[in-house]
Amino acid sequence: LVKFKEKFGHARVPRTFVENQSLSKWVRQQRQNYKKNQSGDLSSLSENQILLLNKIGFEWEFLGVAWDKRYEELVTFVKEFGHAHTFTQNPPLGKWVSLQRSKYKSFQNGDPSLAMTESRIELLNKVGFKWVLVEKTLSWESKYEELVAFMKEFGQTRVSRVFLHNPSLGHWMIYQRRTYKQFLNGEVSNMTENRIKLLNKIGFKWNCQKKVQKVDLSSLTENQIKPLNKVGG
Repeated sequence: LVKFKEKFGHARVPRTFVENQSLSKWVRQQRQNYKKNQSGDLSSLSENQILLLNKIGFEWEFLGVAWDKRYEELVTFVKEFGHAHTFTQNPPLGKWVSLQRSKYKSFQNGDPSLAMTESRIELLNKVGFKWVLVEKTLSWESKYEELVAFMKEFGQTRVSRVFLHNPSLGHWMIYQRRTYKQFLNGEVSNMTENRIKLLNKIGFKWNCQKKVQKVDLSSLTENQIKPLNKVGG
């Protein structure tokens, strides 16, 4: 198994590995023994053998292919949205990401029963994966995803158009412009260089002409018209 990993870069031996069928059979047996071990049944697998297999990144549940596919989705997502925090545009990926955080906690506590390995941790860190999230960051990233989705659907981000379809997003956009001005003036602001880069990436307009800034209030409901100075980041 060690030689297999040296050759292929992982310890996920296929169920039908033609080059070494006995190794495939042996690997399946280790997983079966491990399940017995975790259930409290008699097993020939010792704690030391578990540690040795964990050391080379052995996966007790054969989820390697599915994990790799989700990771590729995550990489694509990060390239498009610039973060690996929230996933309102891809709920299944969001659930997978939450599961990775849960597995990581178990891994940190010395529990090898869940499929988290050093190599996976390294891959997730590589794309800027956040193991612990701050609520304010979640809120900003969620709105940013909404804005990206809006642009894909309508092709532009005129405030008046945004208000008609998503009032809260419209208020959020105006707030971003306000915090941007504070940032440029050296004042205390929720705006950061990274957020500026993300907004610039999608062609966000920091300065709008008056005719664009005006919102057609007659097209809005009473509940949609809220004081802009109460909007948070």
